[in-house]
Amino acid sequence: MNPEEAESSTSLSLESASKELSQRYIDECSGCAQRFSSWSEEEQTHFVESLLQQMTHYQHGRVQAFLAPMLQRDFISALPARGLDHLAEKILAYLDAESLKSAELVCREWRRVVADGLLWKKLIELQVRSDNLWRGLAERKGWLQDLFRPQRGCQPKDNAYYRQLYPRILQDIERIENNWRSGKYRLHKIQCQSEASKGVYCLQYDEDKIVSGLRDNTIKVWDRRTFQCIKVLTGHSGSVLCLQYDENIIISGSSDSTVRVWDVHSGEALNTLYHHCEAVLHLRFAEGLMVTCSKDRSIAVWDMVSPKEITLRRVLVGHRAAVNVVDFDQRYIVSASGDRTIKVWHTTSCEFVRTLSGHKRGIACLQYRDRLVVSGSSDNSIRLWDIETGSCLRVLEGHEELVRCIRFDSKRIVSGAYDGKIKVWDLPAALDPRSSPAAMCVGTLVEHTGRVFRLQFDEFQIVSSSHDDTILVWDFLAEDDDGSETGGAAGGGGGGGGGGGDDDDDDDKSGRGAAGKFNPVGGNFIAGGDEDDADVD
Repeated sequence: MNPEEAESSTSLSLESASKELSQRYIDECSGCAQRFSSWSEEEQTHFVESLLQQMTHYQHGRVQAFLAPMLQRDFISALPARGLDHLAEKILAYLDAESLKSAELVCREWRRVVADGLLWKKLIELQVRSDNLWRGLAERKGWLQDLFRPQRGCQPKDNAYYRQLYPRILQDIERIENNWRSGKYRLHKIQCQSEASKGVYCLQYDEDKIVSGLRDNTIKVWDRRTFQCIKVLTGHSGSVLCLQYDENIIISGSSDSTVRVWDVHSGEALNTLYHHCEAVLHLRFAEGLMVTCSKDRSIAVWDMVSPKEITLRRVLVGHRAAVNVVDFDQRYIVSASGDRTIKVWHTTSCEFVRTLSGHKRGIACLQYRDRLVVSGSSDNSIRLWDIETGSCLRVLEGHEELVRCIRFDSKRIVSGAYDGKIKVWDLPAALDPRSSPAAMCVGTLVEHTGRVFRLQFDEFQIVSSSHDDTILVWDFLAEDDDGSETGGAAGGGGGGGGGGGDDDDDDDKSGRGAAGKFNPVGGNFIAGGDEDDADVD
């Protein structure tokens, strides 16, 4: 600024503020401004910094309010003018939905940058990549084909389409959450129609099929869209109590004490493992490792090189009753037993770590993930544990009989029991010590007419099996105002929909013998019951 401009600017500001300023200041200010303008930029900056250090906080606030409008620069509009549209798009792509909506209202140029960069599309794609709920909705609603690389023959959508799609997705998510809370669902039923013994002891599902293990010694595969049985695997001479599959193989355990490996596509039997001397109650496999547990009170750890090359690495003993369930990750193997305890072992060394005690009766089901263990027992309660400290974080009560199966994710716990009921619990509330017990149970689902043996769930549905020889699919994406049962007899009817299950997490338990017997642990008598019920006191 030259001396003439400085003097003119000073005189204008003095005229506007003359009522608040002293005559002495007015007389001296012009000279100070002229002297200031004669200095170099470095000297001017140093002088202003010295002045600011001598000012009060109140004065700093007034200076900041004066400078704020002067420091505002519309660089988003300036970048395209210099051929840097991609930089403007990249900057605005960091905004969330509400901020992006506000950005479109700033000016026409900002709105053009958002539209040309398809930023609403990119925002939806980011959510689909990072959130399973968004991914599942994209697949179920059919708008996944409009994301990422469009398929051949598909007409590209403009930004307005994705801007309108975003709030519709939020409405779908809100409806799903409301359906979970209010218990609204569409029910699909598969009647397994076992010829002899009835009951579905274990299952796993994905978007194409449901694989189930039955009391009649068979494994049946069901089509998810038609609910028709498309394959029956035979070979076990006892009830199929547990199973798990991946993209290549199915592994099943039975009351005949064997573990069998099958080709998931052809159904061909690939291998049979003989080790346990009583019923194989549960198994888990992942990344070349398999863990099985048995009514013989032992846990077997296996190395899996291929479906036909599976060798026994270690046998873990320590439980004083049947081991009903195992789970593991890279750190720990976790087992639960009819002796009322949960035991923790190192996955690599197989060395014992600690025991979790607290249940009053035997433990029938369990899931372990990160630091959290959730277990269900014949004392009708559910307990949440910290695996590192061994402390019980919460006890959930509400079932009237033995809690037979349990699953959890980041939002909820879902449990099934011998009372035929499935209960949904709020997991964050259960982990909050300030929450009241009344806030824990979100809802109770009652459709099974027999004991609930097994369940899995994802964001959209629960798939459960029961002693009543049925598999039920509870669809919470339903848009109806009330739950409507679909499907028919003899393998099920129409309707349905895809959905991914927890493919790597199974907690199928087995059972006690038909005859009553004395349990040496605690001197409790186990009444005679169904052949393959969970062996808990």
